[in-house]
Amino acid sequence: WFESNISDGGLTAKTFDLHFTLYIFYSTLFYSDSEIVVFFLCRKYFGEKIGLYFAWLGLYTQMLIPASLVGVIVFLYGCATVDNNIPSMEICHPRNNITMCPLCDRACNYWKLKEACGTARASHLFDNPATVFFSIFMALWAAMFMEHWKRRQMRLNYEWDLTGFEEEEVSDHPRAEYELCVMQKSLKKEHKTQKVLIAYCWVFTIGVTFAIVFGVILYRISITAALHMSNNPTTRSNVRLMVKTTAAIINLVVILILDEVYGAVARWLTVLEVPKTDKSFEERLIFKTFILKFVNAFTPIIYIAFFRGRLVGRPGSYLYVFESYRLEECAHGGCLMELCIQLSITMLGKQLIQNNLFEIGIPKLKKLIRYIKSKRRSFQEEEREKKLQRYETDHFLEPFAGLTPEYMEMIIQFGFVTLFVASFPLAPLFALLNNIIEIRLDAKKFVAELRRPVAARAKDIGIWYNLLRGVAKVAVIINAFVISFTSDFIPRLVYQYMYSPDGSMHGFVNHTMSYFNVSDFQDGKEPMDPQHLGYQVEMCRYKDYREPPWSNTPYVVSKEFWAVLAARLAFVIVFQNVVMLMSDIVDWLIPDIPKDISLQIHKEKILMVELFMKEEQGKMQFIDSMTPCHGKERNNHAPIARSRSIPHTHSHTHANNF
Repeated sequence: WFESNISDGGLTAKTFDLHFTLYIFYSTLFYSDSEIVVFFLCRKYFGEKIGLYFAWLGLYTQMLIPASLVGVIVFLYGCATVDNNIPSMEICHPRNNITMCPLCDRACNYWKLKEACGTARASHLFDNPATVFFSIFMALWAAMFMEHWKRRQMRLNYEWDLTGFEEEEVSDHPRAEYELCVMQKSLKKEHKTQKVLIAYCWVFTIGVTFAIVFGVILYRISITAALHMSNNPTTRSNVRLMVKTTAAIINLVVILILDEVYGAVARWLTVLEVPKTDKSFEERLIFKTFILKFVNAFTPIIYIAFFRGRLVGRPGSYLYVFESYRLEECAHGGCLMELCIQLSITMLGKQLIQNNLFEIGIPKLKKLIRYIKSKRRSFQEEEREKKLQRYETDHFLEPFAGLTPEYMEMIIQFGFVTLFVASFPLAPLFALLNNIIEIRLDAKKFVAELRRPVAARAKDIGIWYNLLRGVAKVAVIINAFVISFTSDFIPRLVYQYMYSPDGSMHGFVNHTMSYFNVSDFQDGKEPMDPQHLGYQVEMCRYKDYREPPWSNTPYVVSKEFWAVLAARLAFVIVFQNVVMLMSDIVDWLIPDIPKDISLQIHKEKILMVELFMKEEQGKMQFIDSMTPCHGKERNNHAPIARSRSIPHTHSHTHANNF
């Protein structure tokens, strides 16, 4: 029905907008290998390149369904076992009178460990043994997603008659800008200068990202000290939550702004390089944009996961920035909860604001501006009352700028789903919900908000597949380090099997804390109130593996520290190699070409060979029939003999002509 209406022009614009968006929404969600026809309309109307994008998006969304179910199960497991978690029970015990060292200088006072009860219970939701299983599952999920996409892409290539298509045939022509530089003979002279300029730009842009992260760190440190000086007890009790949330929101706003800036910077750097072909230009632009946006989105998350709380020092010998700002510490439950907050706010904020609101709002705003300008300049008073033709209405739509923004937001989302999934098992669920809306918005945008793009052929998704594979490989390493160094999974195992008297987790909290004599505070760094709850404090505790002040080597890292460090490094090595080996096994077990497609291609090759043989025999018979002498003998024997002695190159030439 769609094909016939498109061909004869019987489909009105309004009807097409409605039916096409609903059709794309259905097809990308419920596509199966045996139903190639669901993407026929998209490919027919927009071309193979955009058809492959919707096919890839449909498969990605479909694959998120099992990942979301497993993530929800892991989260529910944490909710079900939080009341039985011994470490959080010890922290929340009402008789827990462990006095902790201040979290900042002067303004912060001593505090009781049981005040961290809420943070400890919340951390268990995301820091439990099930998260290790989920990390392994997501690594295998990413490998299966890659293999399934290769199979589906091969099927689409066969059905869309792209198996013999080579993109180099249409993309190897030099760009006009490159030819202009060659004609002006300025390419070699400017090459060295451009390299230096590009290097400085890279350093500057990456430096800006790190500077902003450092600024947010200073914000957290100063605001924490200021809120601890408040007279409101409610404010003092919720300092950590307020600082974490506001800092994550600030990071989100900065990320959204810098994303737009970095997109323009990446294009400018690519133009400076003067790539030879359009394909080379597009690939370089995509790679630069991905690197800049990836660093911009994940630098705050990487800081919290791997650097925060690692280099703070100890009470009496803290490390300072600018000699006045003490580096941040993690909560007693670890930095995993803070990592989860930062990751969830960044991911959800980018999806709701950047991927959804901006994706529809900005084209509509630009369309309105163009319409107002055109109406003021070219339309007369009597023409304003006339109804615009369809081509005039389409002129006010936003020009098609390529698929790079669509792929980019999905690749960044794929990073959120796989890279730090050990700290946020609900990430696949939120990605699935976003993609259901994304499919609808993309279909609506392509039909009603953008000018119809020029149809372009393509046999794959290009450089995006390599970026996906790279993110999947890096995700294995990052999740290994998150489980090993950010969570308390390894310290709990070491305590249970090496130091626990009964093989249980009883006493784990006390085992992970060291003693500090308050008389060893540096001058001017001790709390303003030396008492806590009316008692003079002589000893306070802090989370670290160090010798007590009464030992021969006070405050030196203990042997437990080295045991835990060795176990962490061993876990990283084992986890990384085991998971990558399992991913390679999945890659080996799943063939790249579906069996039915492989059989069809094999049958076609056999038929083509038979066709070539018949063609050669017919030619030989025709030549022999035209020979005046000895025609009968040659007709009887020549066709078979000559058909067997056909040179390979000759047959190959006919194959190419065919």
